[in-house]
Amino acid sequence: MTFKTTLTLAVLALAAGQGMAQQGVSKTEITLGSIQDLSGPIAGFGKQARLGMLLRVDEINEQGGINGRKLKIIVEDSAYDPKKAVLAAQKLVNQDKIFMMVGHIGTAQNLAAMPVQFDKNVINFFPITAAREMYEPFHKLKYSFAATYFDQMRNAAPKLVKEKGIKKVCTMYQDDEFGLEVMRGGEAGLKSIGMEFAEKTSYKRGATDFSSQVAKMKSSGCDMVVLGTIIRETIGAIGESRKTGFNPIFLGSSAAYTDLIHKLGGPAMNGLYATMTVQNPYLDEASQPIRFWANKYKTKFNEDPTVFSVYGYNIIDIFAKAAQKAGANLSTDSFIKVMDTMVVPPDMFGSAQATYTSTKRLGSDASRLSQITEGKWKPVSEYIK
Repeated sequence: MTFKTTLTLAVLALAAGQGMAQQGVSKTEITLGSIQDLSGPIAGFGKQARLGMLLRVDEINEQGGINGRKLKIIVEDSAYDPKKAVLAAQKLVNQDKIFMMVGHIGTAQNLAAMPVQFDKNVINFFPITAAREMYEPFHKLKYSFAATYFDQMRNAAPKLVKEKGIKKVCTMYQDDEFGLEVMRGGEAGLKSIGMEFAEKTSYKRGATDFSSQVAKMKSSGCDMVVLGTIIRETIGAIGESRKTGFNPIFLGSSAAYTDLIHKLGGPAMNGLYATMTVQNPYLDEASQPIRFWANKYKTKFNEDPTVFSVYGYNIIDIFAKAAQKAGANLSTDSFIKVMDTMVVPPDMFGSAQATYTSTKRLGSDASRLSQITEGKWKPVSEYIK
C-alpha cells in the first residue's frame, strides 16, 4: 500500500468518524439551546423560565454533570416574534450546533422554528406551550409535557358552566395559533353540553386596547368569558370589563396562570379562573422542599421563583434524567430510546405523572382549575383528564 493510499484512507476514516459524531455532544460538554421572549409581551415568562433552567443546569454541573459531561445552555431572544424565532433557531442549530432545543416558549414561535431543527435532527424537547401541534402530527423529534390548551378548555369550560349555572358564554382570544387552540377547546367543551359561544372576538398579538372586544361581549349579555389571553391581555380585558360594569366569570388557560396577573392587575383580578398543570410556589404556604428550592433560587437571582421558573427547572431536570439513562454514548437516537419508556413521577410542585412511549409524545393530559382569591392562586379542583 502506497503512502498516498494510506493517507487517503486515513482522511476517509476521519471524515466518516466526523460524520457519525453527534452534534452538540463532545467528550466534556452537552450544548442545549432555548428560545425565550426576553424583550417582548411575555418577557416576564421568558425571564422566569430561563432562570429556572439556569438553576438546574448549575446544580447538575456542580454535581459533576451528566456521565462526566457538563451542561451548557445558550438562550436566544425571539421577542415573541415567529420570524425572530426562526433566526434564533438557525443560529442555535447551525452555528452553535446545539444537541437539543429545550423549553422554547410560544406556539407560533415553535411552529416556525421546528422545521429548522428537524432538518438537522434536533429534538424539540418540552416547549413552553400547550398547543397540540407540539406533539401532533407525530414526529419522532417532538416531546411535549403540558396538557393542551384545547383539552384544558374542553374539560374546564363545561365544568364551570354546570357548577355556576352559566347561560351565555363568550370568548376573547389572541388571533394566532395559541388563541385559536384555547377558543377551539372551549368550543368543543360547550358543544359537549349542547351550547356554543354567544360571541367570539379576537385581537392581534401585542394589542393593548380591548375596549371594543369588551363592549361586544357586554352587549351579548355573556355571564362567562373564555380567555385565550396571556399576561397584559388578561389584565387589560378584565380591567376594562370591571371599569364598564361587566362582571362575568372569566376563565383563562395555563398561559394566564401566573403570579404576574394578580401582582400587576391588583384586586380587579380576584375571581379569575385558570387551568394549570403545576402550582405557583407561594413561599409562605410552600412545603419544606419547595422552600429550600426557592431559597436557592432567590439567593442566586435575587427574586422569588414562579410557576414559569418551575417549568424551566423541570424541563432541564427531566432532560438530564433521560440523558443520564442514555449513557456515555449520548445521541439523538439513544435519547429517544430512553424516552420511549420514560415515566416521570409526580414531583414536589404538584404535577401529575407523565409517561412517554414510542407513539405517545404528550406526557400527561391532566390539568386542574385554580382561582385568584385574595391576591393568590388557589387550586379549586382535582386533576381533570
